[in-house]
Amino acid sequence: MKLCLPLAATCRSLICVPRAQPFATAASSGVGLGLPRVAELIGSATPGSVVVMAGAGVSVSSGIPDFRSPGTGLYDNLQEYGLPYPEAIFDLDFYRRNPKPFQRLCKELWPGNFAPSPTHYFFKLLHDKGKLRRVFTQNIDSLETASGLPADLVVAAHGNFDGAHRVTDTGHPGAAVPLEEVRQAALHGGDAEWDALFEAHGGPVKPSIVFFGEQLPRRFFELARADFPKCELLLVLGTSLGVHPFAGLVGETRVGVPRLLINRDRVGEHLGLDFASGTDGWVGGDSDAAVRELASLLGWTAELEQLVQGGGGGGGGGG
Repeated sequence: MKLCLPLAATCRSLICVPRAQPFATAASSGVGLGLPRVAELIGSATPGSVVVMAGAGVSVSSGIPDFRSPGTGLYDNLQEYGLPYPEAIFDLDFYRRNPKPFQRLCKELWPGNFAPSPTHYFFKLLHDKGKLRRVFTQNIDSLETASGLPADLVVAAHGNFDGAHRVTDTGHPGAAVPLEEVRQAALHGGDAEWDALFEAHGGPVKPSIVFFGEQLPRRFFELARADFPKCELLLVLGTSLGVHPFAGLVGETRVGVPRLLINRDRVGEHLGLDFASGTDGWVGGDSDAAVRELASLLGWTAELEQLVQGGGGGGGGGG
């Protein structure tokens, strides 16, 4: 297998997401491998052979803003925190020196304020139908498991809020910290509660999301090496494929394995996606519209909408 990403690799461009915007109720454009053929491939796929890569675009309809959109993105709305530059709020060195801005933002980011999107529920349905092998996600919102998808089927490449740890000087996470302690400080506390956590655990603590300067979870590398050789269909949704090493996963399938990109912009050709090959395709527009079309083609519409309307059954954990 080609994947030889060093375990010491750091996510230097962690929050680099597409400028996602809402679209109408149908895919707006496309080239190469199309949704009808992909539906056929899903229907005939060997159990546990469909791998998903997900980015920020799959969560926009849940109400979660992306990070870089001018005016509406998170980075354009951090003036109140007095940061030297917007990305500092996710910088490990800055957090060691001044954890207060992120600690204040933590309440807004903490999962529970947003519901999964239809795209998240489609991932759950792929699992229910026995087709899904794994979801590799760039997102830190934990909405994959909130949809009811089992935690062991989700790889949060950039971590999430399902754990917490003490911050060290090495870039390696320190000792685990009880998540409930951090949750209580984030949602119901203030500076005094965060300071008490510092004293109790011998240093600053934070949720286990990957900051600039931190290493990606070991599990990301281990499961990428295990899963991609067994992938028969790769679905890539809502990502600009601009963040490495996550983006490089599109090149880790076996030669000839079909790969479908569902994203606002046509991207990934610099990574080897070949939309003229007959095995790769791009569907432009909204991921929710695209997965609803796939569900219709597969005869799964009623089941998907039942998950969406019923909240999916709820899951926990992850990463």
